[in-house]
Amino acid sequence: MNIDEESENIVATPINLNIVFEDDSLLILNKPAGIAVHPSILHYTDSLSNGVKYYFDTIGLKRKIRPVNRLDLNTSGLIIFAKNEYIQEALIQQMNKHIFVKEYIAIVNGHFDNTSGTINLPIARKNNSIIERCISNDGQEAVTDYEVIENFDSYSIVKCKLRTGRTHQIRVHMSAIGHPIIGDTLYGSPSNFINRQALHSYKIAFIHPVTKENLEFICELPKDMQKEQLIEY
Repeated sequence: MNIDEESENIVATPINLNIVFEDDSLLILNKPAGIAVHPSILHYTDSLSNGVKYYFDTIGLKRKIRPVNRLDLNTSGLIIFAKNEYIQEALIQQMNKHIFVKEYIAIVNGHFDNTSGTINLPIARKNNSIIERCISNDGQEAVTDYEVIENFDSYSIVKCKLRTGRTHQIRVHMSAIGHPIIGDTLYGSPSNFINRQALHSYKIAFIHPVTKENLEFICELPKDMQKEQLIEY
């Protein structure tokens, strides 16, 4: 039985939500690039959480805003909001046990020597930075599996599967092996092709904590990452 809760300190703001799936336990959205997940000083009223709060209010649902997975401001794709603490914790446990599948599509610079592989490099916060991460022997374990989907003249489309969930993990790992994500100005360089890092959360799969169903959701690439534009560029 769900218990009414209040989402303190989150302002309800009408934001167009692209709802992929919803039931009594979960709300799954396709997040566009350029919108933060959590409210902050810079995004106090225009984050995705503000929009979810407004949506919950319109349907009379009194719940705390509980995002399960995290996406950077300029990363697009699938994100889950749990409708109660049990669902949130159950899905986090699935992540910790590597049951929860998170796969991304990235467009990166250069071509790979191997069409698939695993990057196992620890990640830490960079000294004197509150945002930037770096590879460090003192960092937390970070493991990314990758598979090259297609090559272009100077770019590759790569599928990345996260075994761990460190902040900026794919962005840091791709940069560390010499293939920074195009448009990633923090770990690479600007791109004429796209005005953000070309990274999209395209697939999630997990066991529903209540129904025990195996659920899988796939979200197509946004227009600014579709390969037709890369070919034209």
